[in-house]
Amino acid sequence: MGMESKFIWKNGELVPFEQATIHFLTPALHYGAAVFEGIRSYNTPKGPAIFRLREHVERLFNSARVLGFREFPWTVEDVIKAHKDTVRANGFNDCYVRPLIYLDGGGWNLNVDSGKPSLMIAVWQWSNYLGDEALAKGIRANISSFTRHHPNVTMTKAKIAGNYVNSILAKTESQRLGFEEAIMLDPQGYIAECTGENLFLVRGKKIITPSTAPVLEGITRNSIYTIATDLGYEVVEQPVSRDQLYVADEVFVCGTAAECIGLSEIDFRTIGDGKSGKITREIQNVYHDAIRGKNAKYESWCDYVG
Repeated sequence: MGMESKFIWKNGELVPFEQATIHFLTPALHYGAAVFEGIRSYNTPKGPAIFRLREHVERLFNSARVLGFREFPWTVEDVIKAHKDTVRANGFNDCYVRPLIYLDGGGWNLNVDSGKPSLMIAVWQWSNYLGDEALAKGIRANISSFTRHHPNVTMTKAKIAGNYVNSILAKTESQRLGFEEAIMLDPQGYIAECTGENLFLVRGKKIITPSTAPVLEGITRNSIYTIATDLGYEVVEQPVSRDQLYVADEVFVCGTAAECIGLSEIDFRTIGDGKSGKITREIQNVYHDAIRGKNAKYESWCDYVG
């Protein structure tokens, strides 16, 4: 994955890519004391637009508050502008955007109050996370042997960097077993989410998704939920067992990086006809038009850079 760019935003200024560094003894590196977002900018008829930028920035601040930061040297408006400045300075149309607030200095006593927050924003060109072929054919997944975090252990509503070791363990295991993605159970044994995506299943005309109690409240999840409802489908939040996935008509996952992808197989069991289903493709098509500013109904989700 090529992650190079011309500039990275660092605490209020754009610096050359090579100068966007932190010290080895920064506590975020040692303890995972950082929060981040995954955001995408897409080329649209009106130029590059960052998808649901305000919601992502607000969640970034909320994650930082959950981690324990109390004060910030920037406002939400400052950080929204910084994202646009970074995309514009690098001249990208389609790109991935990664802001990170991290504990900088202090914190060696495991207390965020003894350090301070720093913020960096990077962008790089990136195609679909799971591959273009996955859009049509779907991907293979398995139920991971690793359980998703308990909500009172590491705070599942925050994108805390250290939390993602859980995803690394699960994803690595699944790919070594020959699958593309891992599905993780919550501490009660119900379906939670994938390593970086929320999950939906289709039974007849009803779309079911796990409740947000044990998982991240995905912004893409919210977008898909809205699109599905607007298309006339009933969307229900309820506990989902792993065997309900096996007998579903369709299963699909969504996230900023993965966008919207069907699952063709789970635990060596074919889902539906073994490729992305009709409802999945219908939602995919509307979502892809929305992120590229081609659907007036959802244009408010596009934050234009220029």
